[in-house]
Amino acid sequence: MSLQGDVLGIETDNSLAETWGEINKLEVDRATEQALQEEDAGGDFRPPILKPWTSVAGVLGTYDSSNNSAGPRTNNNHLHQASVENAADRIKKEAWEKLEKAIVYFNDKPVGTLAALDPSADALNYNQVFVRDFVPTGLAYLMKKEPQTEIVRNFILKTLHFQGWEKRIDKFTLGEGVMPASFKVLKDQHHAKECLVADFGGSAIGRVAPVDSGFWWIILLRAYTKCKGDDTLAYMPEVQRGMKLILQLCLSDGFDTYPTLLCADGCSMIDRRMGVYGYPIDIQALFHFAMRCARQMILPEDNDSKELIERIDKRIAALSFHIQQYYWLDFTQLNKIYRYKTEEYSCTAVNKFNVIPDSIPDWLFDFMTMRGGYLIGNVSPARMDFRWFMVGNCIAILSSLATTAQESAIMDLIEEHWEDLIGEMPLKIAYPALEGHEWRIVTGCDPKNTRWSYHNGGSWPG
Repeated sequence: MSLQGDVLGIETDNSLAETWGEINKLEVDRATEQALQEEDAGGDFRPPILKPWTSVAGVLGTYDSSNNSAGPRTNNNHLHQASVENAADRIKKEAWEKLEKAIVYFNDKPVGTLAALDPSADALNYNQVFVRDFVPTGLAYLMKKEPQTEIVRNFILKTLHFQGWEKRIDKFTLGEGVMPASFKVLKDQHHAKECLVADFGGSAIGRVAPVDSGFWWIILLRAYTKCKGDDTLAYMPEVQRGMKLILQLCLSDGFDTYPTLLCADGCSMIDRRMGVYGYPIDIQALFHFAMRCARQMILPEDNDSKELIERIDKRIAALSFHIQQYYWLDFTQLNKIYRYKTEEYSCTAVNKFNVIPDSIPDWLFDFMTMRGGYLIGNVSPARMDFRWFMVGNCIAILSSLATTAQESAIMDLIEEHWEDLIGEMPLKIAYPALEGHEWRIVTGCDPKNTRWSYHNGGSWPG
Protein backbone atom coordinates (compact mmCIF):
# COMPACT_ATOMS: atom_id res chain seq x y z
CA MET A 1 0.00 0.00 0.00
CA SER A 2 1.62 3.25 -1.13
CA LEU A 3 0.32 6.72 -0.46
CA GLN A 4 1.97 8.55 -3.36
CA GLY A 5 -1.06 10.76 -4.03
CA ASP A 6 -1.86 11.79 -0.46
CA VAL A 7 0.03 11.73 2.78
CA LEU A 8 -2.49 9.97 4.96
CA GLY A 9 -5.89 8.52 4.13
CA ILE A 10 -8.18 6.45 6.31
CA GLU A 11 -8.60 3.07 4.64
CA THR A 12 -12.11 1.68 4.35
CA ASP A 13 -13.01 -1.74 5.67
CA ASN A 14 -13.39 -3.09 2.13
CA SER A 15 -9.87 -2.11 1.15
CA LEU A 16 -8.51 -3.83 4.24
CA ALA A 17 -10.42 -6.96 3.36
CA GLU A 18 -9.08 -6.85 -0.20
CA THR A 19 -5.51 -6.44 1.09
CA TRP A 20 -5.74 -9.44 3.39
CA GLY A 21 -7.54 -11.36 0.67
CA GLU A 22 -4.51 -10.83 -1.58
CA ILE A 23 -2.22 -12.10 1.17
CA ASN A 24 -4.34 -15.24 1.56
CA LYS A 25 -4.17 -15.75 -2.20
CA LEU A 26 -0.37 -15.54 -2.01
CA GLU A 27 -0.46 -18.32 0.58
CA VAL A 28 -2.51 -20.51 -1.76
CA ASP A 29 -0.29 -19.73 -4.77
CA ARG A 30 2.83 -20.54 -2.77
CA ALA A 31 1.46 -23.89 -1.56
CA THR A 32 0.30 -24.79 -5.08
CA GLU A 33 3.70 -23.94 -6.52
CA GLN A 34 5.38 -26.17 -3.95
CA ALA A 35 3.04 -29.05 -4.76
CA LEU A 36 3.75 -28.70 -8.49
CA GLN A 37 7.50 -28.77 -7.83
CA GLU A 38 7.07 -32.02 -5.92
CA GLU A 39 5.16 -33.47 -8.88
CA ASP A 40 7.99 -32.44 -11.27
CA ALA A 41 10.44 -34.20 -8.96
CA GLY A 42 8.64 -37.49 -9.57
CA GLY A 43 6.04 -37.45 -6.81
CA ASP A 44 2.28 -37.52 -7.13
CA PHE A 45 0.53 -34.19 -7.30
CA ARG A 46 -1.64 -33.49 -4.30
CA PRO A 47 -3.76 -30.39 -3.87
CA PRO A 48 -2.23 -28.08 -1.25
CA ILE A 49 -3.65 -28.31 2.24
CA LEU A 50 -3.42 -24.97 4.01
CA LYS A 51 -3.69 -24.47 7.71
CA PRO A 52 -6.85 -22.41 8.39
CA TRP A 53 -6.03 -18.85 9.35
CA THR A 54 -8.98 -16.80 10.54
CA SER A 55 -7.40 -14.76 13.30
CA VAL A 56 -6.81 -11.73 11.06
CA ALA A 57 -7.91 -12.41 7.50
CA GLY A 58 -11.16 -14.01 8.61
CA VAL A 59 -12.04 -11.04 10.76
CA LEU A 60 -11.08 -8.38 8.22
CA GLY A 61 -12.60 -10.32 5.35
CA THR A 62 -16.01 -10.25 7.03
CA TYR A 63 -15.71 -6.85 8.69
CA ASP A 64 -18.51 -5.47 6.50
CA SER A 65 -20.23 -8.49 5.05
CA SER A 66 -23.09 -6.39 3.69
CA ASN A 67 -20.84 -5.18 0.87
CA ASN A 68 -19.61 -8.61 -0.16
CA SER A 69 -21.11 -10.02 -3.33
CA ALA A 70 -21.67 -13.74 -2.91
CA GLY A 71 -22.38 -16.21 -5.65
CA PRO A 72 -24.24 -19.54 -5.28
CA ARG A 73 -22.90 -21.61 -2.39
CA THR A 74 -23.65 -24.90 -0.79
CA ASN A 75 -25.28 -25.17 2.59
CA ASN A 76 -21.94 -26.09 4.13
CA ASN A 77 -20.38 -22.93 2.73
CA HIS A 78 -23.25 -20.90 4.11
CA LEU A 79 -22.82 -22.47 7.52
CA HIS A 80 -19.07 -21.93 7.48
CA GLN A 81 -19.48 -18.30 6.39
CA ALA A 82 -22.07 -17.69 9.11
CA SER A 83 -19.78 -19.29 11.69
CA VAL A 84 -16.84 -17.09 10.67
CA GLU A 85 -19.03 -13.98 10.68
CA ASN A 86 -20.39 -14.78 14.13
CA ALA A 87 -16.88 -15.31 15.47
CA ALA A 88 -15.72 -12.06 13.92
CA ASP A 89 -18.69 -10.18 15.37
CA ARG A 90 -17.97 -11.59 18.83
CA ILE A 91 -14.32 -10.59 18.62
CA LYS A 92 -15.17 -7.07 17.47
CA LYS A 93 -17.82 -6.66 20.14
CA GLU A 94 -15.49 -7.85 22.89
CA ALA A 95 -12.69 -5.60 21.62
CA TRP A 96 -14.89 -2.51 21.61
CA GLU A 97 -16.21 -3.34 25.09
CA LYS A 98 -12.69 -3.58 26.48
CA LEU A 99 -11.72 -0.37 24.69
CA GLU A 100 -14.68 1.47 26.19
CA LYS A 101 -13.67 0.29 29.67
CA ALA A 102 -10.14 1.60 29.06
CA ILE A 103 -11.26 5.17 28.32
CA VAL A 104 -9.74 7.79 30.61
CA TYR A 105 -11.88 10.82 31.51
CA PHE A 106 -10.77 14.25 32.66
CA ASN A 107 -13.53 16.56 33.87
CA ASP A 108 -16.05 14.13 32.39
CA LYS A 109 -14.48 14.33 28.92
CA PRO A 110 -12.69 11.39 27.23
CA VAL A 111 -9.00 12.18 26.72
CA GLY A 112 -7.47 8.79 25.85
CA THR A 113 -7.28 5.10 26.75
CA LEU A 114 -5.21 3.21 29.29
CA ALA A 115 -2.15 1.29 28.16
CA ALA A 116 -3.54 -1.87 29.81
CA LEU A 117 -6.62 -2.96 31.76
CA ASP A 118 -4.66 -4.67 34.50
CA PRO A 119 -5.27 -3.70 38.17
CA SER A 120 -2.02 -5.36 39.19
CA ALA A 121 -0.04 -3.07 36.87
CA ASP A 122 -0.63 0.16 38.81
CA ALA A 123 2.88 0.06 40.20
CA LEU A 124 4.17 0.30 36.63
CA ASN A 125 3.07 2.83 34.03
CA TYR A 126 0.37 0.74 32.34
CA ASN A 127 -2.29 2.79 34.12
CA GLN A 128 -1.39 5.80 31.99
CA VAL A 129 -2.35 7.06 28.54
CA PHE A 130 0.61 6.60 26.21
CA VAL A 131 0.84 8.90 23.19
CA ARG A 132 2.15 6.22 20.82
CA ASP A 133 -0.28 3.57 22.12
CA PHE A 134 -3.33 5.77 21.65
CA VAL A 135 -2.64 6.38 17.94
CA PRO A 136 -3.98 2.98 16.72
CA THR A 137 -6.87 3.39 19.16
CA GLY A 138 -7.59 6.83 17.77
CA LEU A 139 -7.46 5.51 14.21
CA ALA A 140 -9.95 2.79 15.18
CA TYR A 141 -12.36 5.44 16.49
CA LEU A 142 -11.94 7.48 13.30
CA MET A 143 -12.55 4.43 11.08
CA LYS A 144 -15.85 3.50 12.71
CA LYS A 145 -18.95 3.66 10.54
CA GLU A 146 -19.93 6.69 12.60
CA PRO A 147 -16.53 8.18 13.56
CA GLN A 148 -16.07 9.08 17.23
CA THR A 149 -13.91 12.15 16.81
CA GLU A 150 -14.41 13.74 20.24
CA ILE A 151 -11.94 11.53 22.09
CA VAL A 152 -9.32 12.05 19.36
CA ARG A 153 -9.75 15.83 19.39
CA ASN A 154 -9.54 15.96 23.19
CA PHE A 155 -6.42 13.80 23.16
CA ILE A 156 -4.71 15.99 20.55
CA LEU A 157 -5.44 19.21 22.46
CA LYS A 158 -4.61 17.79 25.88
CA THR A 159 -1.21 16.42 24.84
CA LEU A 160 -0.50 19.72 23.09
CA HIS A 161 -1.17 21.47 26.41
CA PHE A 162 1.57 19.37 28.02
CA GLN A 163 4.07 20.55 25.42
CA GLY A 164 3.97 24.02 26.98
CA TRP A 165 5.00 22.74 30.40
CA GLU A 166 8.51 23.23 31.72
CA LYS A 167 10.18 19.86 31.30
CA ARG A 168 12.97 19.23 33.79
CA ILE A 169 14.84 16.03 34.61
CA ASP A 170 17.09 16.61 37.60
CA LYS A 171 18.71 19.98 36.79
CA PHE A 172 18.37 19.74 33.00
CA THR A 173 15.58 21.30 30.93
CA LEU A 174 14.32 19.47 27.84
CA GLY A 175 13.62 21.15 24.51
CA GLU A 176 10.43 23.18 24.18
CA GLY A 177 9.02 20.96 21.42
CA VAL A 178 9.25 17.65 23.32
CA MET A 179 5.91 15.86 23.70
CA PRO A 180 5.16 13.58 26.68
CA ALA A 181 5.52 9.82 26.57
CA SER A 182 2.39 9.41 28.68
CA PHE A 183 0.05 11.10 31.12
CA LYS A 184 -2.43 10.12 33.80
CA VAL A 185 -5.31 11.65 35.74
CA LEU A 186 -4.89 12.10 39.49
CA LYS A 187 -7.83 12.75 41.77
CA ASP A 188 -7.57 14.93 44.85
CA GLN A 189 -9.93 13.27 47.32
CA HIS A 190 -9.92 16.26 49.70
CA HIS A 191 -10.79 18.96 47.16
CA ALA A 192 -12.69 16.70 44.75
CA LYS A 193 -10.53 17.94 41.88
CA GLU A 194 -8.74 16.21 39.05
CA CYS A 195 -5.31 17.06 37.76
CA LEU A 196 -3.12 15.74 34.97
CA VAL A 197 0.46 14.52 35.37
CA ALA A 198 2.65 14.00 32.31
CA ASP A 199 5.87 12.02 31.96
CA PHE A 200 8.52 13.30 29.55
CA GLY A 201 10.95 10.48 30.29
CA GLY A 202 11.93 11.37 33.83
CA SER A 203 9.85 8.51 35.27
CA ALA A 204 10.33 6.08 32.39
CA ILE A 205 12.21 2.79 32.83
CA GLY A 206 15.25 4.03 30.92
CA ARG A 207 14.88 7.75 31.76
CA VAL A 208 14.87 8.58 28.05
CA ALA A 209 12.73 11.28 26.42
CA PRO A 210 10.33 9.91 23.77
CA VAL A 211 11.49 11.00 20.32
CA ASP A 212 8.53 9.36 18.58
CA SER A 213 5.68 10.98 20.57
CA GLY A 214 5.73 14.21 18.58
CA PHE A 215 5.76 12.31 15.29
CA TRP A 216 2.79 10.14 16.28
CA TRP A 217 0.92 13.27 17.42
CA ILE A 218 1.35 14.95 14.02
CA ILE A 219 0.31 11.77 12.19
CA LEU A 220 -2.86 11.42 14.29
CA LEU A 221 -3.66 15.11 13.76
CA ARG A 222 -3.46 14.59 10.00
CA ALA A 223 -5.70 11.52 10.24
CA TYR A 224 -8.24 13.53 12.25
CA THR A 225 -8.37 16.33 9.67
CA LYS A 226 -8.74 13.80 6.84
CA CYS A 227 -11.57 12.02 8.64
CA LYS A 228 -13.40 15.26 9.45
CA GLY A 229 -12.74 16.80 6.06
CA ASP A 230 -12.01 19.98 7.98
CA ASP A 231 -8.64 21.61 8.74
CA THR A 232 -9.99 23.94 11.45
CA LEU A 233 -8.24 22.09 14.28
CA ALA A 234 -4.91 21.97 12.43
CA TYR A 235 -5.15 25.69 11.62
CA MET A 236 -5.63 26.76 15.26
CA PRO A 237 -2.68 29.02 16.24
CA GLU A 238 -1.67 26.83 19.21
CA VAL A 239 -1.73 23.68 17.03
CA GLN A 240 0.32 25.38 14.34
CA ARG A 241 2.83 26.42 16.98
CA GLY A 242 2.96 22.88 18.41
CA MET A 243 3.78 21.36 15.01
CA LYS A 244 6.47 23.95 14.38
CA LEU A 245 8.13 23.37 17.76
CA ILE A 246 8.30 19.61 17.15
CA LEU A 247 9.85 20.03 13.71
CA GLN A 248 12.21 22.84 14.71
CA LEU A 249 13.55 20.57 17.44
CA CYS A 250 14.32 17.89 14.83
CA LEU A 251 15.53 20.21 12.06
CA SER A 252 17.85 22.32 14.21
CA ASP A 253 21.44 22.63 13.05
CA GLY A 254 24.07 20.45 14.70
CA PHE A 255 27.08 18.30 13.91
CA ASP A 256 25.15 15.78 11.82
CA THR A 257 26.55 14.68 8.47
CA TYR A 258 23.47 12.57 7.69
CA PRO A 259 19.83 13.65 7.25
CA THR A 260 18.78 10.91 9.68
CA LEU A 261 17.88 11.68 13.29
CA LEU A 262 20.34 10.69 16.02
CA CYS A 263 18.62 8.92 18.93
CA ALA A 264 19.37 7.26 22.24
CA ASP A 265 18.44 3.65 23.01
CA GLY A 266 14.90 3.24 24.34
CA CYS A 267 13.48 6.48 22.89
CA SER A 268 10.57 4.95 20.95
CA MET A 269 8.19 1.99 21.02
CA ILE A 270 11.22 -0.11 21.94
CA ASP A 271 11.61 1.77 25.20
CA ARG A 272 14.21 -0.51 26.77
CA ARG A 273 17.83 -1.22 25.94
CA MET A 274 17.82 -3.19 22.69
CA GLY A 275 20.82 -1.85 20.76
CA VAL A 276 18.78 0.57 18.65
CA TYR A 277 20.81 3.67 19.52
CA GLY A 278 22.12 5.74 16.64
CA TYR A 279 19.85 6.11 13.61
CA PRO A 280 17.10 3.47 14.01
CA ILE A 281 14.83 2.86 11.02
CA ASP A 282 11.68 3.10 13.17
CA ILE A 283 12.45 6.72 14.09
CA GLN A 284 13.58 7.69 10.58
CA ALA A 285 10.37 6.34 9.02
CA LEU A 286 8.20 8.14 11.59
CA PHE A 287 10.24 11.34 11.11
CA HIS A 288 9.62 11.17 7.35
CA PHE A 289 5.91 10.42 7.84
CA ALA A 290 5.48 13.30 10.30
CA MET A 291 7.22 15.77 7.99
CA ARG A 292 4.99 14.79 5.09
CA CYS A 293 1.88 15.17 7.25
CA ALA A 294 2.99 18.51 8.69
CA ARG A 295 3.87 19.76 5.20
CA GLN A 296 0.17 19.49 4.33
CA MET A 297 -1.00 21.37 7.44
CA ILE A 298 1.49 24.17 8.18
CA LEU A 299 0.24 27.52 6.92
CA PRO A 300 2.78 29.71 5.08
CA GLU A 301 1.55 32.72 7.05
CA ASP A 302 4.89 34.43 7.63
CA ASN A 303 8.54 34.26 6.62
CA ASP A 304 9.43 31.88 9.46
CA SER A 305 6.72 29.42 8.37
CA LYS A 306 7.81 29.63 4.74
CA GLU A 307 11.41 28.99 5.76
CA LEU A 308 10.34 25.98 7.85
CA ILE A 309 8.36 24.54 4.91
CA GLU A 310 11.42 24.93 2.69
CA ARG A 311 13.59 23.13 5.26
CA ILE A 312 11.01 20.33 5.50
CA ASP A 313 11.02 19.88 1.72
CA LYS A 314 14.81 19.68 1.61
CA ARG A 315 14.98 17.27 4.53
CA ILE A 316 12.32 14.97 3.06
CA ALA A 317 14.29 14.72 -0.19
CA ALA A 318 17.62 14.13 1.58
CA LEU A 319 16.19 11.61 4.04
CA SER A 320 14.39 9.66 1.30
CA PHE A 321 17.60 9.37 -0.73
CA HIS A 322 19.66 8.35 2.30
CA ILE A 323 17.26 5.62 3.45
CA GLN A 324 16.64 4.23 -0.05
CA GLN A 325 20.36 4.11 -0.81
CA TYR A 326 22.03 3.07 2.44
CA TYR A 327 19.37 1.23 4.47
CA TRP A 328 18.09 -0.94 1.65
CA LEU A 329 19.21 -4.58 1.62
CA ASP A 330 18.39 -7.22 -0.95
CA PHE A 331 20.34 -10.14 -2.38
CA THR A 332 22.30 -7.95 -4.78
CA GLN A 333 23.21 -5.40 -2.13
CA LEU A 334 24.21 -8.16 0.30
CA ASN A 335 26.69 -9.46 -2.27
CA LYS A 336 28.15 -5.97 -2.63
CA ILE A 337 28.55 -5.54 1.13
CA TYR A 338 30.16 -8.99 1.36
CA ARG A 339 32.85 -7.77 -1.06
CA TYR A 340 33.37 -4.34 0.47
CA LYS A 341 36.87 -2.99 0.75
CA THR A 342 37.65 -1.20 4.01
CA GLU A 343 39.64 1.88 4.99
CA GLU A 344 38.63 3.82 1.88
CA TYR A 345 39.62 7.44 2.43
CA SER A 346 38.03 9.46 -0.39
CA CYS A 347 34.80 11.11 -1.49
CA THR A 348 34.28 8.31 -4.02
CA ALA A 349 34.45 5.48 -1.48
CA VAL A 350 32.02 2.63 -2.11
CA ASN A 351 32.02 1.50 1.52
CA LYS A 352 30.98 4.91 2.82
CA PHE A 353 30.47 3.78 6.42
CA ASN A 354 33.55 1.54 6.59
CA VAL A 355 31.48 -1.53 7.40
CA ILE A 356 33.57 -4.66 7.98
CA PRO A 357 32.20 -7.57 5.86
CA ASP A 358 33.00 -10.01 8.68
CA SER A 359 30.33 -8.27 10.77
CA ILE A 360 27.57 -9.73 8.56
CA PRO A 361 25.71 -12.23 10.78
CA ASP A 362 25.40 -15.86 9.63
CA TRP A 363 21.57 -15.91 9.90
CA LEU A 364 21.29 -13.22 7.22
CA PHE A 365 22.40 -15.51 4.39
CA ASP A 366 19.45 -17.83 5.08
CA PHE A 367 17.03 -14.98 5.71
CA MET A 368 17.74 -13.02 2.52
CA THR A 369 15.63 -14.22 -0.41
CA MET A 370 16.25 -13.77 -4.12
CA ARG A 371 13.17 -11.61 -4.77
CA GLY A 372 12.68 -9.87 -1.42
CA GLY A 373 14.36 -7.11 0.52
CA TYR A 374 13.93 -4.77 3.47
CA LEU A 375 15.23 -1.67 5.22
CA ILE A 376 17.80 -2.70 7.82
CA GLY A 377 17.58 -1.51 11.40
CA ASN A 378 20.43 0.97 11.67
CA VAL A 379 23.32 2.49 9.70
CA SER A 380 26.11 4.41 11.39
CA PRO A 381 29.93 4.51 11.24
CA ALA A 382 31.33 0.95 10.95
CA ARG A 383 27.96 -0.47 11.95
CA MET A 384 24.99 -1.97 10.17
CA ASP A 385 22.23 -3.48 12.26
CA PHE A 386 20.85 -6.12 9.89
CA ARG A 387 17.83 -6.99 12.06
CA TRP A 388 14.33 -6.69 10.62
CA PHE A 389 12.15 -4.09 12.41
CA MET A 390 8.45 -4.24 11.70
CA VAL A 391 7.43 -0.66 12.52
CA GLY A 392 10.12 0.97 10.40
CA ASN A 393 9.45 -1.13 7.30
CA CYS A 394 5.66 -0.85 7.51
CA ILE A 395 5.71 2.91 8.12
CA ALA A 396 8.18 3.28 5.22
CA ILE A 397 5.52 1.73 2.96
CA LEU A 398 2.67 3.83 4.37
CA SER A 399 4.58 7.10 3.99
CA SER A 400 6.23 6.28 0.63
CA LEU A 401 9.68 6.49 2.17
CA ALA A 402 10.55 3.32 0.26
CA THR A 403 10.39 3.25 -3.54
CA THR A 404 7.60 1.36 -5.26
CA ALA A 405 9.98 -1.50 -6.09
CA GLN A 406 11.22 -1.61 -2.50
CA GLU A 407 7.66 -1.68 -1.16
CA SER A 408 6.90 -4.75 -3.28
CA ALA A 409 10.14 -6.41 -2.20
CA ILE A 410 9.33 -5.85 1.48
CA MET A 411 5.95 -7.55 1.01
CA ASP A 412 7.66 -10.38 -0.92
CA LEU A 413 10.03 -10.88 2.02
CA ILE A 414 7.12 -11.00 4.48
CA GLU A 415 5.39 -13.59 2.33
CA GLU A 416 8.57 -15.66 1.98
CA HIS A 417 9.21 -15.63 5.74
CA TRP A 418 5.60 -15.68 6.87
CA GLU A 419 6.19 -18.26 9.60
CA ASP A 420 9.18 -16.32 10.96
CA LEU A 421 7.79 -12.77 10.85
CA ILE A 422 4.09 -13.45 11.50
CA GLY A 423 3.36 -17.09 12.24
CA GLU A 424 0.26 -17.60 14.37
CA MET A 425 0.15 -14.15 15.90
CA PRO A 426 1.08 -10.91 14.10
CA LEU A 427 3.53 -9.24 14.16
CA LYS A 428 7.08 -9.75 15.39
CA ILE A 429 8.47 -6.35 16.26
CA ALA A 430 12.04 -7.47 15.48
CA TYR A 431 13.74 -10.46 13.90
CA PRO A 432 15.75 -12.43 14.81
CA ALA A 433 15.69 -12.40 18.60
CA LEU A 434 18.85 -11.70 20.55
CA GLU A 435 19.99 -14.63 22.67
CA GLY A 436 22.93 -15.98 24.61
CA HIS A 437 26.02 -13.81 24.88
CA GLU A 438 24.65 -11.25 22.40
CA TRP A 439 21.52 -10.82 24.53
CA ARG A 440 23.61 -10.27 27.66
CA ILE A 441 25.79 -7.64 25.99
CA VAL A 442 23.13 -5.75 24.01
CA THR A 443 20.24 -5.74 26.52
CA GLY A 444 22.26 -5.80 29.72
CA CYS A 445 20.68 -9.13 30.70
CA ASP A 446 17.18 -7.61 30.60
CA PRO A 447 14.83 -10.33 31.96
CA LYS A 448 11.83 -8.73 30.25
CA ASN A 449 13.46 -8.89 26.83
CA THR A 450 14.50 -12.52 26.77
CA ARG A 451 14.46 -14.13 23.31
CA TRP A 452 11.10 -14.03 21.50
CA SER A 453 9.59 -11.89 24.27
CA TYR A 454 8.37 -8.30 24.41
CA HIS A 455 10.62 -6.13 22.19
CA ASN A 456 13.09 -8.95 21.52
CA GLY A 457 11.20 -10.74 18.78
CA GLY A 458 7.88 -10.68 20.62
CA SER A 459 4.55 -10.58 18.75
CA TRP A 460 2.62 -7.30 18.62
CA PRO A 461 -0.15 -6.87 19.44
CA GLY A 462 0.56 -9.21 22.30
